[in-house]
Amino acid sequence: MVLIVADPASLTAAAISAGPGQTIGSPAQNLAILAGSGHDSLATDLARLLGLTELPIVPERFPDGELSVRITESVRGRQAVIVQPTGPPVDEHLVELLALADACRRGAAAKIVAVVPYFGYARGDRRAGIGTPVMASLVAQLMQSAGINHVITFDLHAPQIEGFFQIPVDELNAMPLLLPPVRDGLGSDVVVVSPDLGRLGLAALYADHLGTTAAVVHKRRTSGRESHVLQVAGDVAGRPCLIVDDMIATGGTIAGCVDALLLAGAQPRIAIAATHGLFLAGSAELLGHPAIGPIWVTDTLPQPAGSPPRRSVVSVAPLLAEALDKLR
Repeated sequence: MVLIVADPASLTAAAISAGPGQTIGSPAQNLAILAGSGHDSLATDLARLLGLTELPIVPERFPDGELSVRITESVRGRQAVIVQPTGPPVDEHLVELLALADACRRGAAAKIVAVVPYFGYARGDRRAGIGTPVMASLVAQLMQSAGINHVITFDLHAPQIEGFFQIPVDELNAMPLLLPPVRDGLGSDVVVVSPDLGRLGLAALYADHLGTTAAVVHKRRTSGRESHVLQVAGDVAGRPCLIVDDMIATGGTIAGCVDALLLAGAQPRIAIAATHGLFLAGSAELLGHPAIGPIWVTDTLPQPAGSPPRRSVVSVAPLLAEALDKLR
């Protein structure tokens, strides 16, 4: 099952306006919130909105680096909700997610829900040739083997990843959360730009909601770190642009798009909206181009120090709280 929110109007007033001390719905007493180390502040916000407190977790590291965890309150008969994006360091956060799920399964939890706002290894959705793995499929198998019964995530890098699971996967769409600040911060003459063909559908949705047109930058990826821009398809001459994508990692794709748009005659007023802001080492420099204006991302991942100064962060906690409230 896929839950995709494609229209800002579908967010309830409670989800949009819930502030400090406010909750969505009545306390979901059958839910037990467990915060992994991948994003404990998001788990805290989520628990507050649901009127709950997080269950204490004691992580343990052995001298050789092995991980163990201990949940100090019972999850027996409850729906255990593990909040753990698998962002950098991806392997550590993935193993911690699996350990927490196994602890909940052995603790007789009625159901284990993994809230994985950012799904690591999503680029590995197919074989790259003989002798290579399909990492997204492997991760899905590991999560299910650990006892996870339900996954809630945001904007998967490749939609076919849902097919790797034999359990329900709710893929939430961050566009309704990003649209309000984007609409307030940009003029009506903006062109929505997809950085590749894979995000053209997303760009078209943004363009439809903003009442404007879309363009696409054709690129050829040469490795996991490098891609080469080929050309811009669409009329961007003399107009400001909004680049939309599912993630910003190194910033290399965005920087290439900016160069291509400027060569095509776009105004040096280029904004960016993306769901997942990884902002890896070196990205702040690449995104410091003078033509780049505001950058909007969500908090599916904790924001690292040294991120671009023009970055604004939108919370996904209200939308996650609504999705979890329906599981009671």
